[in-house]
Amino acid sequence: MPAQTGPGTAPGAGVDAGVDAGRWPDVASPPRASGVRTAVAERLVRHALARLPLRVRIAGTGSTGLGGPLMEIREPDAFFRRIGASGLIGFGESYMAGEWDSPDLVGVLTVLAGNVAGLVPAPLQKLRRVWALRQPPAQANTPEGARDNISHHYDLSNDLFALFLDDTLTYSAAFFRGFPAEQDLLSAAQHRKIDRLLDLAGVRDGTELLEIGTGWGELAVRAAARGARVTTLTLSREQQELARGRIREAGHRDRVDVRLSDYRDVTGEYDAVVSVEMIEAVGEEFWPEYFRTLDRCLAPGGKIALQAITMPDDRMLASRSTYTWIQKYIFPGGLLPSTEAMERVTAGHTSLRTVRRDGFGSHYAETLRLWRERFTERAAQVDALGFDATFRRMWTFYLAYSEAGFRSGYLDVQQILLTREDTA
Repeated sequence: MPAQTGPGTAPGAGVDAGVDAGRWPDVASPPRASGVRTAVAERLVRHALARLPLRVRIAGTGSTGLGGPLMEIREPDAFFRRIGASGLIGFGESYMAGEWDSPDLVGVLTVLAGNVAGLVPAPLQKLRRVWALRQPPAQANTPEGARDNISHHYDLSNDLFALFLDDTLTYSAAFFRGFPAEQDLLSAAQHRKIDRLLDLAGVRDGTELLEIGTGWGELAVRAAARGARVTTLTLSREQQELARGRIREAGHRDRVDVRLSDYRDVTGEYDAVVSVEMIEAVGEEFWPEYFRTLDRCLAPGGKIALQAITMPDDRMLASRSTYTWIQKYIFPGGLLPSTEAMERVTAGHTSLRTVRRDGFGSHYAETLRLWRERFTERAAQVDALGFDATFRRMWTFYLAYSEAGFRSGYLDVQQILLTREDTA
């Protein structure tokens, strides 16, 4: 992501005067695209929108769609040029630039997510390798690349995350007792999610626990309170520093070791291993190594409890090499697995087998709604931290885009229990 602090850059010809071109070069000015490619993109997009339950107003050309959430395309020339040049990356950048908007952003994105498989005609789907942008080699999750990718997101600012997360600083799906979820119940719902995962892994007094992906330390605190000894790994210096402080304040410094370490470097055996929404940052080529590490570190009779965001297997296979807006701006090197992909990897590379799987995607939709609402309410405080209006639009789009994925059912989040085959 472009730097979020520092002097502004004066916009030049063809640059949106409301976007800092120094920070956001690909947002400030629409990319170059051939007239033919732009015309094809416009025709395909108009055809797709006309068949969706949306109400789409296109400046200068009237409305289309079957009725539903309103989408306003304010600058159609730039909108279609961006999509023609870079597909869904252009779609997201166009929102960041203010070229399209909606009073119900989640509603619009939910419709699009629910119809994603049919938005591009089947003949063009087969030519994805020709027209889709490819993931940059620099984003591969090698040991060095993984540190850079994690830092890009998690080292933005602890204060930024604290603005929209609850007091537990838990940045993953909560588990609620009922809907609609409420802000003042979010902390309890996060504790409920953590406790379910620790129960799944059998964590109790005396358990030697390995956590891959520390976050800001709440799971380690809950596990230590049960009497477990916790080794927890993070690649984020910002997270390590704050997690250590929170663990110390909770009185568990002697029970928790927060290491700045890659999962590939972990040694020893553990009675239980837990990891919350970390596999999404591993990368497909490294999934076998990730699961082999879990297998290697698990003591005889031990349990592994993972929380993972999943997507349909056919969509994962079709899009796994495509460079996406989320990868460019939010999570470099990220890829959501499917449950089938995880089964294939564990069966092919480890002795681990899935014993139980519990999905709760609707709970993630509500979690994301609460985060998005609080982020919006605290826009002035986000500005005060040095993040500009384009960043706020980007983050709003990210939270809404994610929420829509769960509301449409395109995405799910699951807690998964793994044991060795001989103990399953």
